[in-house]
Amino acid sequence: MEIRENVRALNNLFRSQVKLIAVSKTRSLEEMELAYLEGIRDFGENKVQELVDKHEKFHTDVRWHLIGHLQRNKVKYIVGKVYLIQSLDSLRLLDEIEKQYAKENKIANVLIQINIAKDPNKSGAFEEEIDEMISAIENCKYVKAKGLMAVIPKGDEVECRNYFGKMKGIFENLSSKKLKNVTMEYLSMGMTGDYMWAVKEGSNVVRIGEGIFGKRNYNNI
Repeated sequence: MEIRENVRALNNLFRSQVKLIAVSKTRSLEEMELAYLEGIRDFGENKVQELVDKHEKFHTDVRWHLIGHLQRNKVKYIVGKVYLIQSLDSLRLLDEIEKQYAKENKIANVLIQINIAKDPNKSGAFEEEIDEMISAIENCKYVKAKGLMAVIPKGDEVECRNYFGKMKGIFENLSSKKLKNVTMEYLSMGMTGDYMWAVKEGSNVVRIGEGIFGKRNYNNI
């Protein structure tokens, strides 16, 4: 029941002003069901295979978010199954998404993942690469950018809020422009350890795993 209580507490905290995504990687369907019973319909997965498996076995009204690094050779498996690809991090991946979604005549909704800290251990386009990415998306027929996503390094409140604040600045700058295929609806940033700081800096999507399900057990998958 702890899972249900955690979801309830987060829903009361955000009061629909922030979209709550339950990060369900390595979690069992039984654990996910408890979150579902509390109204969670957005689930985030890191790996394509796990997302596809759960897509087949779990509730049909769930909105699946791909939040981990997406390999180009895996794009074809998620067409029509993912509500939002939150990890568009390169032009080569963009080209592959456009190609695979064109085959099925479907639209891919994506977030541009930005490596705001230029952390070598994390994926994402650098800030100075955003304009080129935006231009490429404007030329697409099957890809629509709906906002931005970031995963920042662990740090104290000042460090984290600095990165989140930079992301908000980029988000607002892009929001002020009239762009084809690009709208700034979602600013996805903040996880279990830092979501409160992210929300204070303007995040409207948070991705929470352990804060809902407890410590991860990698033996589940």
